[in-house]
Amino acid sequence: MPELRPILLVEDSPRDLELTLTALEKCQFANEIVIARDGAEAIDYLFMEGAQSERMPGDPTVVLLDLKLPKIDGLEVLERVKSNEKLRHIPIVMLTSSREEQDLIRSYELGVNAFVVKPVEFTQFFKAIQDLGVFWALLNEPPPGYRIHD
Repeated sequence: MPELRPILLVEDSPRDLELTLTALEKCQFANEIVIARDGAEAIDYLFMEGAQSERMPGDPTVVLLDLKLPKIDGLEVLERVKSNEKLRHIPIVMLTSSREEQDLIRSYELGVNAFVVKPVEFTQFFKAIQDLGVFWALLNEPPPGYRIHD
């Protein structure tokens, strides 16, 4: 049986973080949810640097990445990951309230796997998170040779 990899949730809004975690928990995934509250924490986790240099090796099954983040924004996190040969295969879903066309275009130029605008209404947001979680944690088939451990 394949090892369950964590879901990395990068979100700075306490409200959106709580709603996202509640929706993911409702799906009853066995995957651990790792939280980064800014882009720098996400980079440290993904590249195993700083406070995350001693974490267990392995990549997340998916990164749910907010666009507007403190320290390092979501586009820069996306660019760093997708330009790194060892990490570029990690699926990244931009999960944002931005409806700016330039954010959508730039995200796809940088290699995002999906761009989801956060619904404002609670029930829609909840359902969107659950659908994302089910697809990326259970249904998506990673490419052969997907790096689980260093």
